[in-house]
Amino acid sequence: MPILSRRGRLAIAAVVDIAVYGENSPVAAKALAERHDLPPRHLEPMLQELVRAGILKGLRGPRGGYNISREHITCGEIVRAAAGNAEDDARSTSALIKSVILPTVKRAEALYFAELDKITVTDLCNEAKNRQLVLAD
Repeated sequence: MPILSRRGRLAIAAVVDIAVYGENSPVAAKALAERHDLPPRHLEPMLQELVRAGILKGLRGPRGGYNISREHITCGEIVRAAAGNAEDDARSTSALIKSVILPTVKRAEALYFAELDKITVTDLCNEAKNRQLVLAD
């Protein structure tokens, strides 16, 4: 069972795709969706969340699309942004959950995100290019 959600994986893939294909011009959501075999409407809300988080820049108009907003972006940042404001939905107030389970899981999550924060979009772009997974537009 993968720990990283499908949405998190897709968000990372979208940002890497935009970093690779958006070097000369913005990447249209439609082109991005075609490369990942998804309907464009499926991606738009997530792309807008990434814009609000400062990871992407959205450009409107007929030649619009998305660009990377800055140089150094980590996978941890992308996954956090894609998750939105999802709060812990554990409604139980049991002592076991509050004093043992939640603190232990929070420590594990911190370690997980510390590792994701070590992986940059640049690292993944370089890996995609090395594996020749990037096609010329």
